[in-house]
Amino acid sequence: MAETQLPTDITLHKQSKCLSLSYGDRQYRLSAEYLRVYSPSAEVRGHGPGQEVLQTGKENVGLDKIEPVGHYALKLFFDDGHDSGLYTWDYLYELAMHQESLWQDYLNRLEKAGYQRQ
Repeated sequence: MAETQLPTDITLHKQSKCLSLSYGDRQYRLSAEYLRVYSPSAEVRGHGPGQEVLQTGKENVGLDKIEPVGHYALKLFFDDGHDSGLYTWDYLYELAMHQESLWQDYLNRLEKAGYQRQ
């Protein structure tokens, strides 16, 4: 199994509604909207394959705060009241590394559902 990549720096940017994660000399800025629509919570992911719930209307969502959970995850508190997903270090790294393709996949799913982003 691959070794867990731990961020060397984590910064919450409330004004620009994003979370920046550094891994060594590489920095990634993940928007609150991106983090919210890819929440690992059952509310978003469902309880099994095919039960995912497409998140819409999250264009202006922000992050109120972040809290560490043990030594393995972050809990993100969004300003729309969502706070039930635990973002493990592995999951955050995956979101950072595959941001472009995951975001495009999300936009494609919105379009397929007939949803127009604001």
